[in-house]
Parts: sequence; C-alpha cells; structure tokens
Amino acid sequence: MREICHSLVALERQVFDFLGYQWAPILANFFHIIIVILGLFGTIQYRPRYIVVYTVWMALWVAWNVFIICYYLDVGDLTKDSDLLTFNISAHHSWWREHGPGCVRREMTQPGVGTVDSQSYISVMGCLMEYQYIEVLHSGTQILIALLGFVYACYVVSAITEEEDSFDFVGGFDPFPLYHVNEKPSHLLLKPMYLST
Repeated sequence: MREICHSLVALERQVFDFLGYQWAPILANFFHIIIVILGLFGTIQYRPRYIVVYTVWMALWVAWNVFIICYYLDVGDLTKDSDLLTFNISAHHSWWREHGPGCVRREMTQPGVGTVDSQSYISVMGCLMEYQYIEVLHSGTQILIALLGFVYACYVVSAITEEEDSFDFVGGFDPFPLYHVNEKPSHLLLKPMYLST
C-alpha cells in the first residue's frame, strides 16, 4: 500500500512537471517510479536486494527533494528563475507559476504582432499561494513519504534476512541432528583410472 501511494504521488508530480516542461524533474520522477515498482516487487517476492536498492534510492530521493526545495526558495546560488531544471533548453518554468490556485492569467500580445502563435507576455495576479511554495509543499510531501518508505524498507529487509537466517532444513546446520547419516565406506570412493597403452 505504501509503494502504491508513493507511486501515485510521484505520478501526480510527473504530470505537472510534464506540463511545465521541466526535464530534470521528469527524468528523476521516471527513475523514481521505476525504483518504487522494483521495491514493490522486492517486497512481494521477498527479494531483499531489490528492497535495498529501493532504500538507497529513497536516500537519494530525499536529497533530490531537498535540492528542489533549496532551488525554489533561492537558497545559496540557486534561483528559481534559472533554466536549470529544463537543462537550459527552454525558458519554461513550473506549471504552477501560471496555473496556481486562484491565479488569473492575462495574455498581452506585443504591439505590432497580431498572430496568435507569437510570443506574448503573460501576467499572473491574484494567486492564493505563490508557485514556489506549492513546489516546496510537493517536495516536502515527497520527503515525508520517502522517509516513511525508507524506515519501512529497512524493517522489511531486516525481517526477511532474519527469517532466512533462522531457517533450518532437516539435517542442515544443526550440530545434533535427530538422525545420523552414515558416511559412505571408503571402498565406494571414486579413484582415478589410468589406461595403459
């Protein structure tokens, strides 16, 4: 259930990053969804290695979301007005910048240009919440879910490995078995044969 919730939140974020042409978050979300599916598979199939991969990715995912928070809050040299998240390919920004809750968009065409396909200036007014805080809330939610997933994955890996360590098959590593298997007599051992020519 945890992985499914995590996938849905990541999928929701993926949609809004696609709408804003934010290529770095699109790639990160894509890998995140793949790793969450791998972690779900590892949990269902009792594969601790897959769950460990999921756990390591959750640590990286938390670091990525901390970076996104710093990016949108203009921490250090990072600035939300840069084209870093679009790999400097385009001047697109967060979809929430123009479509946030309560935002009113007004497109103003440039004087002398009358075509619909031309570049136009967009003014946004009346937003209930600035777009950078919406992005920070998204990243904060991702961090919270990732930390819960990290703790749960650590628990599942420890439970699976503990279960594997405590498993004892009949005649296994028990120093005092219930029955004693007689060893083969020495005359049954294989000996090399030499052919004479």
